[in-house]
Amino acid sequence: MKVEGIKTICNLGTGTMGFGTAVMFAMAGYHVKMYGRSDKSVDRGFAGVKAALATYQENGLVKAADIPAIIARIKGVTTLEEAAADADFVIESIAEELPIKQEVFTKLDKICRPHTIFATNTSGLSPTKIAEAIGRKDKFVVAHFWNPPHIVPLVEVVPGKHTSQETVDVTWQLMEKIGKKPVALNREALGFIGNRLQLALLREALYIVESGIASKEAVDTTMKYSLGRRLSTTGPLESTDLGGLDIFYNISGYLLEDLCNDTKISPLLKAAVEQGKLGAKTGEGFYTWTPEALAKIKKTRETILLEWLHKDKKMEF
Repeated sequence: MKVEGIKTICNLGTGTMGFGTAVMFAMAGYHVKMYGRSDKSVDRGFAGVKAALATYQENGLVKAADIPAIIARIKGVTTLEEAAADADFVIESIAEELPIKQEVFTKLDKICRPHTIFATNTSGLSPTKIAEAIGRKDKFVVAHFWNPPHIVPLVEVVPGKHTSQETVDVTWQLMEKIGKKPVALNREALGFIGNRLQLALLREALYIVESGIASKEAVDTTMKYSLGRRLSTTGPLESTDLGGLDIFYNISGYLLEDLCNDTKISPLLKAAVEQGKLGAKTGEGFYTWTPEALAKIKKTRETILLEWLHKDKKMEF
């Protein structure tokens, strides 16, 4: 399989991630079969597609005249047979549960043509385990989009134990063709790259609050107005080079021993979950989220991310 041979995409899922991946492939000219378990699910997916394209149009990222053709390249379906029969590439964004993913890919293995590549948009499950029951283990890979998938550029391409280099290469090239910024891991690891870094940061942030060093507001403000600004242009290793390895060496000598290295779930996080305080979706987590506050921060995040999309088109980092 060469990337030029990919024409039709089987897009499994219509939720937060599913509609976003469908948009990206359709904008790049691919024919997309967007699978949902019901007509209601498919309608929800198209609502997300239209909303994403409207946001793109408002920000000068797509022309209004092009939107009908983009939507027309997406066909909503409610059976796996119709979704996958003529697919060259499958992108799956269904429930983040190993047995469900295994069941779906086992069915797809019997439906799809031999050359079809299977990609899962899992946030951290093992591709080797997901692919255990299928025959085409060499054609199974993770393509992990970040939320919101139509705005955040990164896609992590993660091989399983049996994934061929050709599958990794073709998936990487396909992600570039739809306008994403792919990174490939040399081997699979729980959480891949992004979530390993994110959870390491979260562990220390929670520890700072739990131990009384600073408030949650101070932690978030520090990140947003210092490291957050800088890390958008220089990653942690580049930042270390720019700051001087000797400086970071000396800081490591006295600071590492004082950092949190607990391997258990944070008591602060555990208590919140046990109390049903799950964050924005329940109205309260570490913060209280009124509908107005939630809408405001989502809009702010979207605006800043869209500004970066414009910058990405003008410069190469």
